[in-house]
Amino acid sequence: MMLRFCSLFGCAGMLALTVACTNSPGPDTREADIQAVRAVETAWVQDAAKKDVDSFAKYYADDASVLMPNSPILNGKEAIRGALKPMLADPNFALTFQSSRVEASKGGDFVYTQGSYTMTMSDAKQKATTDKGKYLTIFRKQADGTWKAVADMINSDLAPAPPAPEPPAKKRSKGRD
Repeated sequence: MMLRFCSLFGCAGMLALTVACTNSPGPDTREADIQAVRAVETAWVQDAAKKDVDSFAKYYADDASVLMPNSPILNGKEAIRGALKPMLADPNFALTFQSSRVEASKGGDFVYTQGSYTMTMSDAKQKATTDKGKYLTIFRKQADGTWKAVADMINSDLAPAPPAPEPPAKKRSKGRD
């Protein structure tokens, strides 16, 4: 009987220790995280108007990826900066975007935004042309508490450009068959 009591008491004690050592969920920060990322996107649009590559690129994490139509994936902040530099140097460049949906993870480390954008750039004849489309951006909370984009994708609403015409066939010289 005593052995049974000790065993039962020991099991109850271990259960109590196990329950006491489990992590309780932290506070729900989703709404604060959403507001923080909305503020980041507002600042990002304002900085885009500066047409400064450093001001624009600071919103990307060092290991970020950007996916643009008809382009290879840009991996890493330096590759992103390299692609941004000529875009931002374009005298007709202008960009605005507005999220229509923002969701945060329960863990407090990721937020995604989706919305629409309008971007103006120069065409081949240096005439301003405007693109409208959709975007999806995933933000990750950094160790210092700031939010940086780790994945950014845009999808144009414009119809794709028609394919270039094929060059005319070469004429064959007479007498050479």
